[in-house]
Amino acid sequence: MMPESLFMGAMILLFLSATLTMIRMLIGPTIPDRVVALDALTTTTAGAMVLYGVITEQAVIIDVALVYAVLSYIATLYIARYLVKRRVGLA
Repeated sequence: MMPESLFMGAMILLFLSATLTMIRMLIGPTIPDRVVALDALTTTTAGAMVLYGVITEQAVIIDVALVYAVLSYIATLYIARYLVKRRVGLA
């Protein structure tokens, strides 16, 4: 089996995972469920970007994926902090 076909198989699985995560984000019963789904979706997207960068041999896409993943992590922390403050009654 060629490495390109393995990468394409991985991309298909990531797309399927992103689709299922998107469904969870849309129907999540609570806000924390939706935040976790959003974080999983952005992580899946960053993984897909890294795979695409490897397939096309473009290192700049991998760099963009790393920045995207860090910004997603910071956004998730900010949302979690906001939800905790709201629950405590500080926000």
